[in-house]
Amino acid sequence: MVENTFATIATFVVYLGVMLLIGYMAWKRTANSADYFLGGRSLGPWPAALSAGASDMSGWLLLGLPGYAFASGFEAFWLAGGLLVGTWLNWLLMARRLRVYSHAAGDSLTLPEFFTNRFRDGSKMLQVVSAFFILLFFLFYTSSGLVAGGKLFETVFGLDYTVAVVVGTVCIISYTLFGGFLAVSWTDLVQGLLMAAALVIVPVIAIQTGTSDLSITDQLAAQNPQLLDPWTDSKGETLSWIAIVSLVAWGLGYFGQPHILARFAGIRSEKDVPTARRIAVIWTGLSMMGAIMVGLIGYLYLQGLNTSLGDGETIFMVLVNALFHPVMAGILLAAILAAIMSTADSQLLVSSSALAEDFYKAVLRKDATPEEVLMVGRGAVIVIALVALALAMSPDSSVLGLVSYAWAGFGAAFGPALLMSLYWKRMNRNGALAGIIIGGVTVVAWKQFSGGIFDLYEIVPGMLFAFIAIVAVSLATSEPDAEIVEEFDGVESALA
Repeated sequence: MVENTFATIATFVVYLGVMLLIGYMAWKRTANSADYFLGGRSLGPWPAALSAGASDMSGWLLLGLPGYAFASGFEAFWLAGGLLVGTWLNWLLMARRLRVYSHAAGDSLTLPEFFTNRFRDGSKMLQVVSAFFILLFFLFYTSSGLVAGGKLFETVFGLDYTVAVVVGTVCIISYTLFGGFLAVSWTDLVQGLLMAAALVIVPVIAIQTGTSDLSITDQLAAQNPQLLDPWTDSKGETLSWIAIVSLVAWGLGYFGQPHILARFAGIRSEKDVPTARRIAVIWTGLSMMGAIMVGLIGYLYLQGLNTSLGDGETIFMVLVNALFHPVMAGILLAAILAAIMSTADSQLLVSSSALAEDFYKAVLRKDATPEEVLMVGRGAVIVIALVALALAMSPDSSVLGLVSYAWAGFGAAFGPALLMSLYWKRMNRNGALAGIIIGGVTVVAWKQFSGGIFDLYEIVPGMLFAFIAIVAVSLATSEPDAEIVEEFDGVESALA
């Protein structure tokens, strides 16, 4: 949609060059697996907060959420509200405790390693099962980012979709491969600021250039008043309790997202958490409000032109093309690339750590050196990206659809287990294992059915059954060893 001008191409090239430069700088500071997977626990509040937010929101913030608001109107506020509350609760309940406990539990670098060290699981079963679910759901999650990248390059440069997806994948692999956690986190800081700026600028300019004297709500009421009612869909049909609960329940997913939780473990001090929490919540609220406004204003814009849109997830690009000079358009469209890269790189990094730390080192070569694990991790980035690329090859794939499945999988598999492990002293290894398996399997099984109660977002039954399994199995089996209880009490004292 944007003309393939030299100015637009140059903007993208400059942006990618800056990201690669940051990756190179991080590479110079990456000496071992601890640096590569967790950045030496050196993140300040700003990069920790914006990296967590940018890696969380991904391409769906500029494609999926505007597209949802474009089609559904104020119904999108249920989804955005759930995510905003979930962001706040995640930082409030998880960040400080995980930072302290992951260090106390053998300086754990990954979520599976934390579970293993937390419960002294000599069999490594917790680590292997956790790594399996990470790889399973991240393949879908990473694919969503590659689909978004394909749509971007296809729209901006007129590339064939297959070629566009490959180009986007190469861009993401390039700096994740070398820089690791620091490259991902530093680039996420830049990308998070760019994403928020774009989502504020586009609707503001669109409102200022509009020809109507009426407010946005008045214009929407004139076109389709049902869009202004959060209790009905765009056709005027009342939303069921299942639909509303399913939308709000997206916020529950935060408690189990490995790529977000890694930022909590990597922050330089638990004292930085309150500042980071405030930054993260403000950024999330501002960005999601902007995304919804893009969808609503885009709807009015196309109605004014009496034009339909085949793919609602491209509405951000439509507005940018219509309102801005090619140079500015290139900068704003780079925000989409930023959103895609900021999440896909994090997902690749966590997936590679699951292969390198939780399979290779834990099972295959227990005496592997940190440098050897680092090399395996970098190789895993390429392998995982290629598998995700194969899944992303269908141009009909929905960004929001792929994200929703992976989001539910992580939330149900790891959210209850991690929350309980940080707060409940009586929880044991068997309870943790049961919760992870029951949560993950429930999501996969629930997704296979539809109609009635099965229309409920699969994260709700997944987390519910996981909590029940953790409590029931932990109480039915032996109490944790004395040294596990002692370590828990030590963490509680440190947090007091």
